[in-house]
Amino acid sequence: MKFNIVIIGAGEVGFNLSKTLSKENHDITVIDIDPTKCQKITNHIDAKVIEGDGCSQRILQNIDMTSVDYLIALTRIDEVNLVASKIGKERGAKKVICRLRNTEYGHKDTIIDPAQFGINHIVFPEKAAKDEIKRIITQPSSVDIQTFNNEEITLVGILIDASSPLVGRTSENVELSNPLLPHKLAVINRGDTSFVPHKDTKYKANDIVYFSCKTDIVNNLQIMAGKSPFKVKNIMIMGAGKIGRLLADSLENDYNVKLLERDVEKAQLASDKLKNTLILTDDGLDIDFLESENISNLDCFLAVTENEQINIMSSLLMKHYGVKQVIVHINSTSYFKVVRRIGVDAVISKNTSAVNEVLNIIRSDEDDVIISRFDEIDIESVKLIVTESSEYINRNMLIKDLPIDVCLGAIIRGEKVIIPKINTSLRISDELLFFAKSEDLYKAEQLFK
Repeated sequence: MKFNIVIIGAGEVGFNLSKTLSKENHDITVIDIDPTKCQKITNHIDAKVIEGDGCSQRILQNIDMTSVDYLIALTRIDEVNLVASKIGKERGAKKVICRLRNTEYGHKDTIIDPAQFGINHIVFPEKAAKDEIKRIITQPSSVDIQTFNNEEITLVGILIDASSPLVGRTSENVELSNPLLPHKLAVINRGDTSFVPHKDTKYKANDIVYFSCKTDIVNNLQIMAGKSPFKVKNIMIMGAGKIGRLLADSLENDYNVKLLERDVEKAQLASDKLKNTLILTDDGLDIDFLESENISNLDCFLAVTENEQINIMSSLLMKHYGVKQVIVHINSTSYFKVVRRIGVDAVISKNTSAVNEVLNIIRSDEDDVIISRFDEIDIESVKLIVTESSEYINRNMLIKDLPIDVCLGAIIRGEKVIIPKINTSLRISDELLFFAKSEDLYKAEQLFK
């Protein structure tokens, strides 16, 4: 389904959202007051660009809002987003999605209700990042976790160490050797490229591999890949900003949490709200201080300050001292691949989390094919349904006949999830979860129209 979408704000979130949506052939209009950001959109994205104030009635009244399916307010200023949402809704925009940084707007007893501004969906980037980090903490040997079908199916990313028993073996050999761990090797991120492997693809050291599997066997798959299982108990969070405070609040009752913040005022603010978290006021790059805190005994370190250079440096220090799981937050999504290669366990961006949340909202309203994009690995997933008129059925095809550059990661048959084998038969009404590069996705879609 093609939508008419207006995006207010061309920062990191607005730019990446526009880029993804334009590839799906939606009609995109982007509004931003910064001429440099507007020029960047013009140079890289197929979208109409309006330079101006996104909450200006003069600017917005020149857009036929009655034809707008989604008005998405994504500036860094909550008040601008609220006003733009109100104007857009009043002038006829069908649905409004609003980015807000202040999580108080999401409380039940809030005095200012976003619904009063005509907002249909709120996106809290820091909360989305917090949720993503929590998912990875529960699977400490993973670099990435994505779930599907009410969390029954997981796409789990694992870094293959040089000592992994998978190195040098083909994907087919590993699948056949582990019949009690049904999985599909859906994607490999190797160096600067990502690709969908075939049955003869061999695992290599330093690959980040993505397995599609039932959620309840993720731990066993990590062991299969050579990862030593461990349970996270002791966590240090560096940075008492929004993400750090949200993380500490959600983790302090289940883990031993220390929150490190150099700014005394921020530390005091956090101390007033966090009852079971030990607050430390010192420099996260001070080696003497870190050694005095026995950092080698940490299970997990989360670098979530507002300075991504400090986050990266502190993460490298923690890996040097042997911390088992190190997760770093960055703002610039262009750093994703570089930061992953330097040795941290997982990289998170609140901007990417916000983009993914907006995409999920839009795609939940689509009547036809649901496509999800994972920019970090340049791969998309699509859910397709087997029908009587499907080319796959009419040609009496088998799973082995599927194009080699698409991966059938899972089959949903009623209430049952099936990880396909080479001899699995597809049935009418089966839902199929495919993974592929964006340019190859049509090959699966053509077979199951």
